[in-house]
Amino acid sequence: MKRILYPATEIAVDLGTANTLVLVKGEGVVLDEPSVAAVDAATGVVKCIGLEAKRMLGRTPDGILAVRPMKDGVIANFAVAEKMLRHFLRTVITRHFFRVKPRVIVSVPSGITEVERRAVRDSARTAGAKELLMVAEPMAAAIGVGLPVETASGSMVIDIGGGTSEIAVIALSGIVADSSIRTGGDELDQAIIHFMRKAYNLLIGEPTAEAVKIRIGSAVPLEPELTMDVRGRDLVSGLPKTVIVHSEEIRDAIQEPIQRIVNAVRRALEVTPPELASDIIERGIILTGGGAMIRGLDVLIEHEVGLPVRVGDDPLTAVVRGTGKILEFPERFQDVLTS
Repeated sequence: MKRILYPATEIAVDLGTANTLVLVKGEGVVLDEPSVAAVDAATGVVKCIGLEAKRMLGRTPDGILAVRPMKDGVIANFAVAEKMLRHFLRTVITRHFFRVKPRVIVSVPSGITEVERRAVRDSARTAGAKELLMVAEPMAAAIGVGLPVETASGSMVIDIGGGTSEIAVIALSGIVADSSIRTGGDELDQAIIHFMRKAYNLLIGEPTAEAVKIRIGSAVPLEPELTMDVRGRDLVSGLPKTVIVHSEEIRDAIQEPIQRIVNAVRRALEVTPPELASDIIERGIILTGGGAMIRGLDVLIEHEVGLPVRVGDDPLTAVVRGTGKILEFPERFQDVLTS
């Protein structure tokens, strides 16, 4: 039976430091690709984008650079980001039936500057958006995990992405207290790279550091503790080498960035009005984003701030799902959007 394609007119985009997710209204998430582009160093021509480009990280020959145009949750390389966003939107537009230029909602960090906001706006317009609206990432994450953001009772969400950690207390469709820090999954990867260099004289790339973080990284002691073989280049001999790394070592290595996230949660709670604080005691704190999947991070934050903390359902897609809900119920969520 042939599937009927209805005209799609609205798209939600989670333009993240690590991954870009695109949702089409009525279809769900249709694209989930790494925010990476392979660029010819001499001409600036983009060779490939997404998963194909991510596989090139740390493996490119002279003359080709694997570039991540998003840094700390915002556009760092405007030219490449524009081409990447245009590529993703065109991929979605050609796969789906668009009669007119789509209306696009993009999630952005709550601490975004006006210059960064303009860069996002210009990229989306050039990529083919008719109208662009923005929503703060923690607000979108809160809507995505089903928190009642439009009511007077307070909800608290911690969204840990690749480049930023966004902490927000939300009530009446607005962010009442927030704390946004440029620390996320990328900082943890860099801490692991630094540790391997210092402790083992081993040089590893970002993809290896990410694999170590996912497989044996944790915020609290594990039962049992884990080990992993890590391959890289010996800084002394210059030859390939394999070492066995323990989860206790990685936990110590990533302690500093994790502590920065915990301190940001404390700062947001310190400026929260007392009435909303009592709601948070009752309802607890929700963790979303890729960083929420670090083992025991919810346990550590709960221990540090003395409030119940839980990881939201499917934390990786919470932001884009929330943006999709805004598309579905525009009247209900119109107050959370900025043009």
